[in-house]
Amino acid sequence: MYTKNFVNPCPDWATALLNGFSQVLLQRNPLCGLLCLLAILITAPELIGGALLGALAGLLTAQRRGYNRADRQAGLYSYNGVLLGLLLSHALPWSALLPPLIIAAAGLSSMLVHQWLKRKSPRLLPAYTAPFVLIGWAVLALAEPSSAGYGPVAANPLFALGRGLGQIFLLDQPLAGLLIALGLLIANRYAAAWALLGAALGGSVALLGGEAGAGYYGLYGFNAALAALAFSQTRVQPWRPLLAIVLAIVLQPLLGLLPVPGLTAPFILACWLLQLGTAARRRPLAQLRASP
Repeated sequence: MYTKNFVNPCPDWATALLNGFSQVLLQRNPLCGLLCLLAILITAPELIGGALLGALAGLLTAQRRGYNRADRQAGLYSYNGVLLGLLLSHALPWSALLPPLIIAAAGLSSMLVHQWLKRKSPRLLPAYTAPFVLIGWAVLALAEPSSAGYGPVAANPLFALGRGLGQIFLLDQPLAGLLIALGLLIANRYAAAWALLGAALGGSVALLGGEAGAGYYGLYGFNAALAALAFSQTRVQPWRPLLAIVLAIVLQPLLGLLPVPGLTAPFILACWLLQLGTAARRRPLAQLRASP
């Protein structure tokens, strides 16, 4: 995840929470996080409590267990909690057990991220949203999901593009995508352009492939957008985010065969495959240079 320093006047706890929201987009920028928070509050107010509870539970778990303060402030222990809070609030019916479940899931995600971070190695693949996916799959496989579904959607390509970004936070309103895009523009205009391209390509492939419903809901756009964001920092190799987009789009229908929602697994696997392929390509070159 992105850990570049960002100076701002927010209190430490507020900075850490807002950075947690922005780290969902692989950015560290409190203003970006604030716009993501507003996107949830305005377009899906019923989910805001779960998102904040998940972010806070992840942060407090890291603080209580004495994890690295710089990583806490960067939002690295909160972003999986944000996603888990959103997912569980969206997928499960309300009950008195839901808040403790969100707290437990977000706390566990914080501990998993810590195990990943303390084993930092050039050979270790980034965690990305793997804790969110693994815990989310476990909960969804064991629990009875809510019967709530999607309603009618306008067949508008621009709205589909907005939903492609909004679905990163499980939001299906174009306004959510607009606010998220504005947050990305504030954090990194180059990354914002790649995210929009990823969402556009993913949605276009869905429409051309006969998946109009999924395409207009943005369900083929968010993994491609995340994959592009993961490699948007390296401007000298534009083929990397483009290849990540392609891999995420290819993996989307394959992971759709699982008995549980694929969530952000296509994004994670696309990035891991690209990084493994890059490492395998570099290894023979390094050995060749080292040989006498």
